[in-house]
Amino acid sequence: MDRTIKAAVLGATGYTGSELIYILSSHPNVELVFLGSDKSKRLDIESLHKDFSTKNLPYVKPYKEIELSNVDVVFTSLPHNVSHKWVKENFNKSKIIDLSADFRLNNSKIYKENYLNEHSCPELLNKFIYGLSEINSKIIANTDYVAVPGCYPTSILLPLIPLIKNKLINTNNIIIDSKSGYSGAGKNFDKKNIYSNNELNFYNYNTNNHRHICEIYQELTKHTESEINFSFNPHLLPIFRGMMSTIYCDLSKDSNQEDILDSLSNYYSNSSFVKIIKDDSKNDFFSVQNTNNCLIRLLKHYDSSKIIISSVIDNLLKGASGQAVQCMNLMFDLKDSKGLENLKSV
Repeated sequence: MDRTIKAAVLGATGYTGSELIYILSSHPNVELVFLGSDKSKRLDIESLHKDFSTKNLPYVKPYKEIELSNVDVVFTSLPHNVSHKWVKENFNKSKIIDLSADFRLNNSKIYKENYLNEHSCPELLNKFIYGLSEINSKIIANTDYVAVPGCYPTSILLPLIPLIKNKLINTNNIIIDSKSGYSGAGKNFDKKNIYSNNELNFYNYNTNNHRHICEIYQELTKHTESEINFSFNPHLLPIFRGMMSTIYCDLSKDSNQEDILDSLSNYYSNSSFVKIIKDDSKNDFFSVQNTNNCLIRLLKHYDSSKIIISSVIDNLLKGASGQAVQCMNLMFDLKDSKGLENLKSV
């Protein structure tokens, strides 16, 4: 019989924290023993989410009150610049799965440039494995510390890494156009940006200057010796959840679209969650919302020397909490899909 994993969630009242609680509270191998928040008072999680009313969950307490002697794994869904300070004080006391950006980057200087604060424990950056589950599954299974990728990078890296590793595309002119539901901007996002007088807005932001660019670049360069150049244009949609990255690539000299499809299909043939669409099935937001799936589809291009890739995920699940639980499963020698097969969102 599989062991019971005693888990804690810090940042329990945010979007990703709430999704984590919902998944973990139904996971057959998990007991939630602590829920933490940056709020100063004790909260009943049921008052925040009616769907938690039957879960018999612990109260939400200030996250610094956690007692780690009774915890196997801590999910830190705290804000950037808060998470690394907590980790510094509590490293080596339990397994840690961090959902902030504080341990995704290997270079503390790049972290400071992008997140505008000094990292308190740069010596720990190389202790954390980048938690892109399908790419790094073996090393995730042998670590105690995981940094969960950002949602944009997840949707982009999953289709691109196999193609770059197999030298099927040119790496000097990749164009990435991504669109996300507003939940990706966090609970403090001002909805007036997308709703006004019953009208809906849509806009791009931080084009080629987004914080996730350095993360995407870092991970792509791990899989090729070729120079990497790409453009990244992110957008926010007036919907709550979902993410689509449309990627435009030039094929390498000796490859064609069939090679691309075969490469992706072979690479993910045993994947629980990455699905390569080979027909005219939809890969829209409705197809991935409330799942841990990534749907990848090649779109027709009139120029046979180019390809268009559409990659769709739920930014709160495969782009955050679902992937975090997938990493936990690997770390505790469980099937990576355990507890993630039939998700229902909070």
